[in-house]
Order: sequence, then structure tokens, then C-alpha cells
Amino acid sequence: MVKFRSMSQDSVSAPTFSPLYRQIKTLILQGLEAGEWRPGELIPSETELALRFNVSQGTVRKAIDEMAAESLLVRRQGKGTYVASHTDAGPREAFRFLRLVAETGATETLQSVPLECWRAKAGHEAARTLGIAFGAPIIIVRRLLKFSGKPVVIEEIYLPGELFGGLDLEMLQAYQGQGSFYSLLETRFGVRMLRAEERIRAVAADPVNAKLLEVAQGTPLLSVERVSHTYGDRPVEWRQSLYSTATHYYSNELS
Repeated sequence: MVKFRSMSQDSVSAPTFSPLYRQIKTLILQGLEAGEWRPGELIPSETELALRFNVSQGTVRKAIDEMAAESLLVRRQGKGTYVASHTDAGPREAFRFLRLVAETGATETLQSVPLECWRAKAGHEAARTLGIAFGAPIIIVRRLLKFSGKPVVIEEIYLPGELFGGLDLEMLQAYQGQGSFYSLLETRFGVRMLRAEERIRAVAADPVNAKLLEVAQGTPLLSVERVSHTYGDRPVEWRQSLYSTATHYYSNELS
């Protein structure tokens, strides 16, 4: 259990560039990062946290409000506040980081088909992207995503071996239909993806991926490279995907 230092009035009266509620938010984040409260678990009440940190309940509420707005915590009426989980939103959560939408606007079923899962040593690019040592153990996953039975996405996913050592093809196959890939990483390994960065460009389908996606060789595809981060802004996934956009388009909301 992570130990929090109580914050006296003297300690918070010193000049600071961070509002008090942001300091409380940082302390709660430290608890999440340390695993004191795991995804899906209830955190202490606002009153308990206020006593713990020696601040007002309103300060704690403001910190929690901001974390809820960032999808780090989830308020449940009459039940309390829980650590957000990739299993919270059901089928919708599977599309949180997947921005493909059918041209018809229809709601689709998403199926993940694991193809391969093997262990390797990190090359220079994987080591740099994941923030690990060159030659460190990694796990590589290849899978096909089908939308309502039609192959649309082919992915190659790189993960740090130290965090996901038990992941194998058998586990991926057994988890089919139970939740998203991120919910598997969360429930089995305690690693929650919080945010992702993507880079997108157009490429032509090579013979292997054209066959998997059931398109002609040379068909234009979207190449999407994603790096996903967990608590502490630590990169824990590097994903390279090819999207077929014959019947789908990439949608992103800007605000």
C-alpha cells in the first residue's frame, strides 16, 4: 500500500505553481500508479480522502471531478467513485481507441482474431519507443480485427516482456468474446491504457496483408502507428496497424 504524507496547512501555504486540488490529484494518481486501487475498485469516499490528506472535502471533490472528466475515475450514483476500467463501457469501450466508423453509420460487432504471439528481443526502434533497454524481452502480437464478420484491420503489437510475461496465443484465443485487448491487459496484468498517440499515413497493401484483409494488392490502406501510455505517462504498447477503408472511414472529434 502506498503511504501518503499528510498535507498540513503550513505545508501548502508555501509558494506553489499548482493549486491545492491539483496536488491532491497527484497524490491520488500516485496511489493508482502504485496499485493501491486497481481498475474497477472503489476508492475511499471524499470524506475519507479529505481526512487522509488534511484538506477540505471540496478540494478532494474538485480533484476527483477532474479525474472523472479525464476518464481516470468513474462516479456511480449511490455507490461511490471507482477506478475507471476498460470493462466499464461494454462494447463501446472497444472503440474508445479505434476510430473506424462504417460508412452506413451502423453499429457493428467487433471480433479480434489472434494470429500469432511470440517472444523476441527489443530492437533499437522498439526499445526507444517503449522506453526499455536494447535487447530487453518483448512480446509481439499479430491479430486481425473483423467488423461484422469482415476483415478491416491487421495489427502488430509490441509489449514490454517484463509487464506481460504470461501473455501467449492460447490466452488471447481463450479471451475472445470476453472483452477488448486492453481489458485483457488490464484484468490479467493490471496495466491500464490511459492515453494514446497516433501517426497516420497512406500505404499500399502488400501481398500478405492484402490477402488477410481480402483486398487487391496495391489497394490504398491507412497505416496507423500508436503508442499507448499507462500511469506516470509510461509507454507500454507500440502498435502498427493497417486499416482497410473501403467501407469505413477514420473519425476523430476535435475540440
